[in-house]
Amino acid sequence: MLKSYLKRIFEISKRGDAREESYYSCLEELLKSYADSINKKQIQITTLPKKTDAGNPDFRIWDGKQSIVGYIEAKQPLEENLNQIEDTDQLKRYLKTFPNLILTNFFEFRLYREGHLMDKAQIARPYVIHKLSTVPPVEKEKEFLSLLEKFFSFSLPKTYTAKTLAVELAKRTRFLKEEVILQELREEEKEGKGNIFGFYNAFQKFLIHGLAKEDFADLYSQTITYGLFAARTRFNPPIPHFKKGGEGGFDGFNRKLAYDRIPRTIGILRDVFKFISLGDLPRQMEWIIDDIAEVLAVTDVYKLLDEYFHKHKGKDPVVHFYETFLSEYDPKTREKRGVYYTPEPVVSYIVRSLHHILKERFDKKDGLANDGVTVLDPAAGTLTFLSEAAKLAVEEFISKYGEGAKEKFIKEHILNNFYAFELMMAPYAVGHLKMSFLLEELGYKLHEDDRFKLYLTNTLEMEELEQTELPGMVSLSEESHLAGKVKKEKPILAILGNPPYSGHSTNIGDWITKEIKAYYQVDGKPLGEKNPNGFRTIM
Repeated sequence: MLKSYLKRIFEISKRGDAREESYYSCLEELLKSYADSINKKQIQITTLPKKTDAGNPDFRIWDGKQSIVGYIEAKQPLEENLNQIEDTDQLKRYLKTFPNLILTNFFEFRLYREGHLMDKAQIARPYVIHKLSTVPPVEKEKEFLSLLEKFFSFSLPKTYTAKTLAVELAKRTRFLKEEVILQELREEEKEGKGNIFGFYNAFQKFLIHGLAKEDFADLYSQTITYGLFAARTRFNPPIPHFKKGGEGGFDGFNRKLAYDRIPRTIGILRDVFKFISLGDLPRQMEWIIDDIAEVLAVTDVYKLLDEYFHKHKGKDPVVHFYETFLSEYDPKTREKRGVYYTPEPVVSYIVRSLHHILKERFDKKDGLANDGVTVLDPAAGTLTFLSEAAKLAVEEFISKYGEGAKEKFIKEHILNNFYAFELMMAPYAVGHLKMSFLLEELGYKLHEDDRFKLYLTNTLEMEELEQTELPGMVSLSEESHLAGKVKKEKPILAILGNPPYSGHSTNIGDWITKEIKAYYQVDGKPLGEKNPNGFRTIM
């Protein structure tokens, strides 16, 4: 096996014009031969065409059933110093992202687990080919086979807490953002077309004006991860299927199944996943998204959700999960967008205070449960405030009127009179997920035509979006239209929440800019700077 492999390497090398990719077929054949020798004939090996220096490793190995075994990063056979490669930014990113990775120059093989060097073996001396112009003798065959055995035996751990799951997803999402989405966006921009470029144009034009490519890559990557997470929570435990001969198997969760698991009422998320699940993805993008999906596939989400939502143990996992994710993924995002979470006791105090004020000051005897009380959170995040308000309203209703009409109350009051706006797609997706679980906990399962009235919109913009034909973004203008009706037509009695408090907002549109300018005027004249006494002079 190794003799024929080295012979092929020699034959390609002596041509004198070989590139790194020229040797890929040799390594692929070697890996397949090994897989056959250990009776793993179903192993699938795919190579990634070189596009840029960024992106994924060169080889991905599947077990042929449903799981990714690992990745291989190959370097030119002339590259004899793998110690130097280990210190490159590229390999550091790979080691941080991919838990089972081989680095090779086709002669030396180094196996890394969770970023740490686990084993290495050198099967031949490169100089024998390069200097002596002959096929090198095989060395360390036993050690090499042992290394491959360890590589092929890897499987992702099948248990995650909310924290460890957040960490695993965060590092892969960061890689998706920096090494894949941003690179693809730049390539598509040069051509002036493409799905990702279309999404970027739509978001920049219709949602967040002046959105930088880096910020879009951030927003889009998080949305993919949380869309997959939302779909995974709606994926029933796998049902065995049987092939001819009685051999059983399982249809596990994957990227392609995600689209059908996203509620039809969340049109924007479905638009994104129509491309992610059903579209012809660039190979670099496909690989890392499949990797994220596999992390979710081996996660016991039912146990996690049952423990927190149904048995009432510990902190709300959605809030904890997203906060932990952002802390690991990119703390600067939290600072830039003002993404911080109000402590639960503070949320509870604010909501209960509002409930009391509605009763005492506004003569609404049922407070938040009162028919006709409308509530809006203009910077909703993951719906922390409105979920607490919904719980309190249901408690109030049951305490006075019993359980009998609870479902009708939730459908006709909570789903009709509680509103929320959110600018960022990841918390928007999580918010919908959170509310669906909460309502189920309260005794109401969302029907196919139900949705909580959380809208993806810029609260500081009043202009509705025109209809757009940009790829996958038809629902963005529809969402804007629904949000616009709330902004302009719906009488809102109570506004609550905790808006982003970053000192200098990046959300600066025409409408809010004019409003702020008007605020700092008296009789049409602008106010000057504050004087030492804290007063402003009229210019």
